[in-house]
Amino acid sequence: MKIAAAAYPIDRLDDWSGYEAKLTAWVAEAAGQGADLLVFPEYGAMELAMLDGAAAAAGLEASLVAVSARIGQASALHARLARDHGVHILGASAPVWQGARPVNRARLFGPQGESGHQDKQIMTRFEREEWDVHPGGGLALFDTALGRIGVLICYDCQFPLLARALIEAGAEVLLVPSCTDTLAGYWRVRVGAMARALEGQCVVVQSPTVGAAPWCPAVDVNIGAAAIYGPPDAGFPPTGILAEGALNAPSWVYAEIDRAAIARVRAAGQVLNRAHWPEQSLRSAPVARVPFHAFTT
Repeated sequence: MKIAAAAYPIDRLDDWSGYEAKLTAWVAEAAGQGADLLVFPEYGAMELAMLDGAAAAAGLEASLVAVSARIGQASALHARLARDHGVHILGASAPVWQGARPVNRARLFGPQGESGHQDKQIMTRFEREEWDVHPGGGLALFDTALGRIGVLICYDCQFPLLARALIEAGAEVLLVPSCTDTLAGYWRVRVGAMARALEGQCVVVQSPTVGAAPWCPAVDVNIGAAAIYGPPDAGFPPTGILAEGALNAPSWVYAEIDRAAIARVRAAGQVLNRAHWPEQSLRSAPVARVPFHAFTT
């Protein structure tokens, strides 16, 4: 399959037609390049807040409410575009009200009307302490016509056991939509994504928000670069980087992925991280505490 990862700008939109035109153009561009799977970033849907006016976009709580109210309409648009172009689309994640508080949810759409969602598992300090966005439902593995796909939203990819659970369930590709407001934050997600590709001997796709959106304090600064990673092993680039874009440059980044290459590296790679993972539990406990004394010769 051909994967397209978006470095996606959060734009100030005046009305729904502006959003529809933007998303339609982005999907048409990637589909026109032959992409089968399109990945949009974490919280890219926050641009919908402006459709309720500047005051709604400017408020942390008001923006959550405004965007959550639009997700049904946005999902219908994504589903139509996936069907019209014959592609799979991971839509930009969005706050979706679930009980008393919203969760951070990414939705996956298929060309035959298939759909599913993945909620963020572990919340950042901003989500916990200022925004009050909560963890949602558990991990899901999507068994699609393109292969077995898992989603780890931004911070989630920095926790190896989440990825491992998806790998053990059969995931071949992990999608990592991200939203980071510092260079360090972007690199944390990037390092996590590359580490998960190494450990799971799989392909990991990072799609970030980019650019400034001062009218929406929740996502006012966005730093990142889209990229697609694999294990640095046989059949993959020695760096593990299948494709990467320029920092903070809105664009699609593309890579051709061979599922057979994933199977081969897992079965007969130079190293077998995925297969050898269980050995850690045999070697990690108990830890011997060894006194280290000064001595003279």
